[in-house]
Amino acid sequence: MSPQAARSHMSIGEVLALLQGEFPDVTVSKIRFLESEGLIEPERSPSGFRKFTYMHVEQLRFILTEQRDHYLPLRVIKDKMAEELGRPRAVPEVKEVRLSRAELLEASGLDEEALTELEDYGLLAPVARRYDEDALKIARSVGALAKYGLHARHLRAVKAAAEREAGLVEQSVAPILKRRAPGAIGEADEVARELSGRLLELHAALLRGSVRSVLGG
Repeated sequence: MSPQAARSHMSIGEVLALLQGEFPDVTVSKIRFLESEGLIEPERSPSGFRKFTYMHVEQLRFILTEQRDHYLPLRVIKDKMAEELGRPRAVPEVKEVRLSRAELLEASGLDEEALTELEDYGLLAPVARRYDEDALKIARSVGALAKYGLHARHLRAVKAAAEREAGLVEQSVAPILKRRAPGAIGEADEVARELSGRLLELHAALLRGSVRSVLGG
């Protein structure tokens, strides 16, 4: 086993490096597609990084071999994995959050006036009159902050900072997308996720330092 494979956790790039010698056509987007189909299930760190193990490498090797040598569809490969690699057959379906306005109000604890204020200040907006998981998280966070006297109008600076950080992510992934190579979109998405996680960690550390200064620490 290589030193990379012996580590407890690997990035998607390290997994790709382990597989490309045997499967030259495998890409980051291919691995992410197999994940989206429920054939592999890497853990996620609190900042959103995928955490692969050598077990996932073996699962991917099994899947890619079955596709290359036997041309099997994914549903058949999934059943074979359940038998040969010990995975459970049934994988719970993860349902996407799509809430109506009334459901969002109930789930977040906000009242109509507070939600309208959030929308007026651009902190969240429905898509096709539905609210996603991020909208719910924002609504709940703002509801919690309201207990300390902070409301939507006070949080415009937070939104502006997030938009500036998103601009940094965009600068980093733009060259990847411009290549228009196979798998570029998947690679750009993975880079964006990892970079977003790093920026979140940096933001949290800077905020803690600033708060300590405010408190005279």
